[in-house]
Formats: sequence, C-alpha cells, structure tokens
Amino acid sequence: MIYDGQALKVTKEADGVATLTLDLAGDSVNKFNSLTLNELAEAVDSLKQEPDVKGLIINSAKDVFVVGADITEFVNWFKLSDEELSDKLRDAHQIFSDISNLPFPTVAAINGIALGGGMELCLACDYRVMAQKAKIGLPETQLGIYPGWGGTVRLPRLIGVDNACEWICGGAQKRSEDALKDGAVDAVVPVEKVITSARHLIQQVIDGKLDVMARREELRAPMVFSPIEKMMVFESVRGVVGAKAGKHYPAPMAAIKTMEKNVSQTIEKACETEIKGFVKVAKTPVAKSLVNLFLNDQYVKKAAGTFSKGADPVKQAAVLGAGIMGGGVAYQSASKGTPIIMKDIRSEALDLGLSEANKLFGKQVERGRLTTEKSMKALNSIVPALSYGEFEGVDLVVEAVVENVNVKKSVLAETENHIRDDAVLASNTSTISITELSKALKRPENFCGMHFFNPVHRMPLVEVIRGEKSSDEAVAKTVAYAQVMGKTPIVVNDCPGFLVNRVLFPYFAGFSLMMKEGADFQKIDKVMERFGWPMGPAYLIDVVGIDTAYHADQVMADGFPDRMTHDGKNAIDKLFEVERFGQKNEKGFYRYEQDRKGKPKKIYDPEITTLLAETVDAAGTNGELSDEDIIARMMIPLCIETVRCVEEGIVSSPAEADMGLIYGIGFPPYLGGALHYLDQMGLKAFCDLADKYSHLGKLYQPTARMREMADNNETYFQA
Repeated sequence: MIYDGQALKVTKEADGVATLTLDLAGDSVNKFNSLTLNELAEAVDSLKQEPDVKGLIINSAKDVFVVGADITEFVNWFKLSDEELSDKLRDAHQIFSDISNLPFPTVAAINGIALGGGMELCLACDYRVMAQKAKIGLPETQLGIYPGWGGTVRLPRLIGVDNACEWICGGAQKRSEDALKDGAVDAVVPVEKVITSARHLIQQVIDGKLDVMARREELRAPMVFSPIEKMMVFESVRGVVGAKAGKHYPAPMAAIKTMEKNVSQTIEKACETEIKGFVKVAKTPVAKSLVNLFLNDQYVKKAAGTFSKGADPVKQAAVLGAGIMGGGVAYQSASKGTPIIMKDIRSEALDLGLSEANKLFGKQVERGRLTTEKSMKALNSIVPALSYGEFEGVDLVVEAVVENVNVKKSVLAETENHIRDDAVLASNTSTISITELSKALKRPENFCGMHFFNPVHRMPLVEVIRGEKSSDEAVAKTVAYAQVMGKTPIVVNDCPGFLVNRVLFPYFAGFSLMMKEGADFQKIDKVMERFGWPMGPAYLIDVVGIDTAYHADQVMADGFPDRMTHDGKNAIDKLFEVERFGQKNEKGFYRYEQDRKGKPKKIYDPEITTLLAETVDAAGTNGELSDEDIIARMMIPLCIETVRCVEEGIVSSPAEADMGLIYGIGFPPYLGGALHYLDQMGLKAFCDLADKYSHLGKLYQPTARMREMADNNETYFQA
C-alpha cells in the first residue's frame, strides 16, 4: 500500500504498475471536495517518492468515475477575493500538472461518468480508456463558468480547437463513441475490460511500442496556427456559439476567448491564462444565478426523495382522456417502463393518442436512443380502453379530461367505483381546486393533483397538489410515480392555479393591461424574449391555448378577486369570443402555418389590429412603452405573486418556488428564478420600482413582509 486515505488509495502490483483507486467514503459517488483534492496531492507526492513504479492506472471503486466538483463546497470559492480564488485554482492545477509530469505513463480507466474536474483529471493522464456505457464531459458553462483545472488548456491540444469549443461551450455529456471519434479517449471497451485495457497500454509503453514522452511534448507545446488560420477558426466558432449562447450567458464566449489566448502559449502560461479568465467569469451575476439554480435543483430532488421514501411503487397506471395531455402522459409512463391503460369514450380519440405516442417513439428510434424492438414493446404497454374493464389492477389513475369542474367531478366519481380501495386518483387539472374536486369522492384521502405541463415528454416539472384531505400515502405514491416517469415533482398545497399558473396569470394580467392601453403585443413579445423568456406572452398564450387561458383566467379571478379580476373585455376575452384559440386552430394573436418540418410557424395577421381595437381604452396612450416599462410591468406582478405563494405556504421553500417557474414556464435561467432575481436586485430596489406602478392595482403592490425584509436587508437565499 503506497497511500491509504478516506477518498482514495494507491497500491502497487509486483510488476511495478500502481493503481490509484477513487472511493470517497460515506458517499455513493466520487466527487472533488477539499478532502479528495488534498488526498490526491498527497498520493501523487507518495508516488513521486516510490521506487520502481512503471505506470499508474487511475480508476474508481464506484459505478461512476468522478461526477465533478462538490458544488456545495466550492460555491464558497467564488466568494473569495480574486487573489485567493486564483491561489485555490493554482493549487488544483499543480496537482494535475504533477500527475501529467510523473516519470512513468498514466492511464485513466473511465468506468462511468467523468464530468468537470473528473474529466480534467482524465485529461491530465497520458491515455484514457473508456467503458462503452460511460459518459464524459465538461459541463461547467451550464453553471455560468468554464473549466478551471486545465480543461481549456489540455482539451484543445488533444482533440483540436473546433471540437474542444463544441465540448466546452455546449457542456454536453459525450457518449463513448463520440469521445473516441473526436480523439478524447484512446480506447472504448466493455466496462469489465477497462482495467485490462489500461494495463495493456502501459505495457505497450514499457515495451517501447508507444512513445509517451513524445506524446507529452506534443500536448504541452503551443499549438501552431498562421494568423489567418487562427482568426478563421475562432471567428467561425464565435459565430456559432454566440448565436446559441445569447447575450445573457457569457461563459461560453469567455471560454472561447481564453482558448484563443492559451492555445498559442506554453502549457504553464496557458494555465495562468485559464485561471485569470475563470476568476472573472466566476464573479458574474449569471454564475451566481446558475450555481444557485443547480443547488436549488439538488434541493428539490432531495425533497421529492423525502416525500416518496417508502411509497408503494406504481406497477400499473391508467390515464383518463386520450387528448394531448392524456396521450403525453401515456407515452411518458410507457417510455419509462410503467404500463398504462389509456381510456377515452371515443375510439377515434384513442387512435389519435396511440398515433401520437407511436410518433414520439419513432423519433427516439431515429435518434438512436431506442431500438425498434424496445419502442414497440413500450408502445404495446399502452393499452387503449373504452371501458373500465381492466381497472381493478390499477395502482394510480391520472384524470386528464376537459378542464371543467363539473365534468371532472363526474368522471372522478365514476372512476372511483371501478378501482381498488387503495388505488390513488390524481387530477391533471391546471387550476381547479383539488379540495373542491375531492367533494365528489367517497375516498378523498386517496386523491391529489398531478399537474403535468405541455408537451409532457419535454417539460420536466410535475406539480403534485395536496388537497385538504389528501393523505401522505397518496402524495408519496404520486411523487414516486412522477420520479419513475423521469420528472421533477414539487409538492404544493391547494389553491386556485396552485404554484405555476397562480404566478403565471398575474404575468399575463400585466400583458393584458398594457394591451388595454394600446401597446403593441409584437413589441412586448420581442422585449420579453430579448430579456430571456423562451417566448413572449402573446406567443405563450397562443401555445397554451386562448380557450385554456380564458377559462383559467376566470378560475383565478374567482379565487383572488382582489387582484385578478379585470374590468371590461380584454384581448383574451375577445379572441375567445371569435374562436381564435391559438395554435390549436391556427389563429390567435398570430396566425400559424406549418413549416417544412411540420411545426407551427407564427405569422403576423393584419386582422388582429382591427379585431382588438374595441378592447383598447379610449384613453389608451401607451402604445410606445419603453423596454424598461414593459419588463417592469410584466415581472413585478409575477415576482410578488411568487412571494405570496411562499408566504402563504403554497410552496414550502424559495428553492421549490424558483425551480417550479424555471421548469414549468421557462423563467429565464440566467436570473436564477423569481426570488433569486429579487435577491440580486435587492428587495428595497424592487419595492421602490413596484411603487412607481402601484396605481395599476394590487398586483403591483409588494406584501407587508416584503417591505419588512427590504427594511432589514433580508434575502430569500443565503448570500
């Protein structure tokens, strides 16, 4: 035994080949925390002093290699001064440089996921052997930073500038076949042969068949470009990456800038260039937002795990309604291995639901994510039904019929008579009170909400809504089912609109009020899209459906009459009246035509101006609102309503509130969520801004608790 620690150990075989095994005690994965880094430094020092070592294999005793840095610990690094952070980075760089300078060949035996710092450890080795099902990558740009332990230095030298920029700026996890094709690894083998293959590479060096020193020299030297070549390569990359990243996410462009400098430098100088650039990007508000978002995501997943712990698994599910939502739920359940009955009262609806599921499975096959055989097996696990004949074996039923309280009550009561006493009923309602719907049931304790977002196969969020009589067991089983479906469930308490729609409709109200004053909806859409939303409010309402928005608006107005009612007819009322329902019938605020891929493309319709003229107040003079006014009038009501949901206990934490908005309605991730956005702005500054618009009504008036927090300089998240 050369070294024996809590995170790793080093042994040496009789043939002189040493093995450094990563195995972080008390954790299911390996990650780079301060303990692991310190022990890695000590282990490398021990290896330097060990006589007769002929090679080193770095492997993992766990199913993963290294998942990356421990963000919960390293987030504190970003609070250090520039000089202190630089020193921390230099210490890590020194460890990896020492590995790459060991006087014998080194091989990373990558048995599982190797991300971030884990990937950078692999890059510090001379060779890399990767298991077929492993994945590697440098996802740091997704946290608003870029690789800081040598990734921007070593990867371009290994796989070329174009590939390195795509790997680093995209932040994707790469499969073994792509890693081998790009030259990031030297061999891909079955997982059980990773160590054997690594030993074979070392033996080839010992036998003189591989020249490890020549390889090192090549990868340490500056890359050679003519000035024109270098300009063309990086200008091309900048154009592609800049278009994808957008102005709100500076890390990918900062990574390119760093690589443009460091590829022409010696490896020592290049590492300093990386450190200098990393310090700058780590101190940006975007990095703080995205790191906070990552931590919130971990918190939400842990909270869901707490809810579902010990829950009985859902072995057989059912969904009522074969429409867009019902069909989406059926596909998602079947695709993740839970068979599901899809019931409707019309056979043509069932045909449509199965056709949609078949289309989605077909796309998975086209992308190579499923074999034809597996897709057919999954499709066959969706059983169409016109009656309740097979419902006696169902563990959980998702009701996804029309958004009408009386229809839902009738269907739920009928279904309850055909399922086991311990089966859970869950409604996919988007706004209707779960407590109200439960009044139609004999076993309300077995009922809760399970609100999916459209399209189901893409949207990660599921709101699990606890009604007044919902039992812990019903909630737990529903959360567990959502997790098995690959979704992120957030448990919320009952109220009209729950969390996401309750917050979304004040946002829509801000839009409607500007429209009533004569504002141009196209301008509002463009401003909010530039601000970071995936689509502007008019376009979003068209996608949601004008009819859906109209009915939900009524539910919200009934639930919160002090602030969610409106006088007279607004734009949504008018479009509903003339049956312009949005994308679903190809006309709403915009007209829709299919593009070459068969997707709806929005087009301005000149008729809309005349159509909406009667909804504009005669005194409307705000056709020329500034961009700042538009952003403020959209964001203020959304933020205040999010705060109300936290203050009233509708959602149990700021983290869950923020993740609900990001996953449910595409709140701009670079802002970190509504409450993080308030923290970044400062509650005092926000309240002052809101007061400028307080004449617009209660939606624009901060709560008493917000004002108290503003006076005390309090925040929703730890600074």
